[in-house]
Amino acid sequence: MTSRLAVLAALADPHRLAVVDALADGDLAPGELGLRTGLSSSLLAHHLRALEDAGVVERRRSDADGRRAYLSLRWSGIVEAAVSAGTLRPHAVVRPRRVVFSCTRNSARSQLAAAMLAAERIVPVASGGTAPDRRVHPLALDELDRRGLEPASVSPALLDTVREDGDLVVAVCDTAYERAGADLHWSVADPAVDATARSFAEAFDALAPRVRRLAATLAAAAPRP
Repeated sequence: MTSRLAVLAALADPHRLAVVDALADGDLAPGELGLRTGLSSSLLAHHLRALEDAGVVERRRSDADGRRAYLSLRWSGIVEAAVSAGTLRPHAVVRPRRVVFSCTRNSARSQLAAAMLAAERIVPVASGGTAPDRRVHPLALDELDRRGLEPASVSPALLDTVREDGDLVVAVCDTAYERAGADLHWSVADPAVDATARSFAEAFDALAPRVRRLAATLAAAAPRP
């Protein structure tokens, strides 16, 4: 009960809701978040402390470059409900031609995210890696099967050969984001490091609320002329 009250209290402020809405789209560096919300550095720091203390936002170092810091949401049912009515981000005012998910190997995280969004049948979906593996990880395929989803692609692909003009690119790991760039950045731990059924289930669960948020945004956006 105390945790739920703390989250609700932290969200009961328009500036903090603006921070949460911005981070619902993707992880941001503190400076990027300040620009997105229009908050001064001191005011942003004040509101971030309240959100971090309530367990709504976390600050972490990049998995690729430990010198970089990112802020991200700690998703929960309350947080997801709070952002479901958030303002649409400019990237989705017009629906993109396609959504492309990227990660390093294109064998796990980007495959999971692509399958989730493809199942919504809103826009075409693809995925690619900055250093693609030879095959989709078997545990990723097992997790998709367990969730009743079909893979969006049969094998990993090189991001440079997949990415095209008009795509909305979502990097689901720090390395792909920092090496190749993206329109959105979701940092999700690589389940292939532990390579257990549990790690792949946790990766799926970490991606799911983000994909739902993106799907809702895309569905509400105007189709391309």
